[in-house]
Amino acid sequence: MPDTATLFATTFITLHIGHSVGDHWVQSSCQAATKGLPGRAGRLACGRHILGLTLTKALALIPSLLILDLTVTALGLTLGLGLDAASHYWADRRTTLAKLAQTCGKAEFYSLGTPTHPAHPVTVAGTPAATLGTGAYALDQSWHTLWLGIASLIIATT
Repeated sequence: MPDTATLFATTFITLHIGHSVGDHWVQSSCQAATKGLPGRAGRLACGRHILGLTLTKALALIPSLLILDLTVTALGLTLGLGLDAASHYWADRRTTLAKLAQTCGKAEFYSLGTPTHPAHPVTVAGTPAATLGTGAYALDQSWHTLWLGIASLIIATT
């Protein structure tokens, strides 16, 4: 029987892979564009994104556990993936994560790479220049990685 550390490491790595695929390849453009909107449309888009994301993580995790002959409990899997899904939904509604960033003194970093940042990049013409990422994206992904770690600990120890 594998030790808890092996189960945690396998679970975390696999969930991280599933997260990256689910957050970037499985999520539709419509979900990405509307999941942060206020009201029913935003909540439904975010919910559909979380459903696809969580299924992607489960579909990544199950074969890894089977191939490596690792066992988890149904309770641990349900609690871990459920908490991860709830934390992801919370952050992806956008206003919540923006408020957390502001509360933690990270509002300027949150706006990095956008026209609202005081030192936003500009083109020669003085218009906002496109960037490869934003502070909001970096904070979003680090938030998700934190909860992937917590979910992995729950799955490995429950």
